[in-house]
Amino acid sequence: MATLIPILHTDRLCLRPWRAEDLDAYAAFCADPEVMRYLGGDPLSRNDAWRHLAMMVGHWQLKGFGHWAVEHSDSATVIGRIGLWQPEGWPGVEIGWTLARPVWGQGFAREGAAAALEWGFRQRPFDRVISLIHKENLRSRSVALALGLHYCRPTRVCGHPVDLFQIERETFMQDDRENHSANTCTL
Repeated sequence: MATLIPILHTDRLCLRPWRAEDLDAYAAFCADPEVMRYLGGDPLSRNDAWRHLAMMVGHWQLKGFGHWAVEHSDSATVIGRIGLWQPEGWPGVEIGWTLARPVWGQGFAREGAAAALEWGFRQRPFDRVISLIHKENLRSRSVALALGLHYCRPTRVCGHPVDLFQIERETFMQDDRENHSANTCTL
């Protein structure tokens, strides 16, 4: 039975299931070396972007959560991907975001990731959510901190050095965001 992928709306975004016609937009930003700089380093070919898109759709079917296509509400243009991810061997459920370069710096990553994180904690039994961020990726570090994740430690994933950030369910559910600095790492 196919998993029903929810649609999330924010003030400016629609996080929705992937469609085959999203490939052009997805392949375009995956081919941008600057977008891919901290995601393994190499731009993806159109064929690799297709396989990656299919993998994201499959993740929803296998795990019941995943990455959404991020559509700008005003233009209905796909501008990125945001969601929760935990492939085999991953150190935890990860919140992640990748946006096309023309929309960087407009707060879309934080806006969409906040909606995805809230959905994850309210709809799934996650005790914590992590984010794995390259130490030089200052934009993503800033988004993680703005979402309430806290820095835990450096680690390696798939041979790449990254910094691990996390937030616990209990902390996320609290209204008082001042407690983030008191969190402890569980990995």
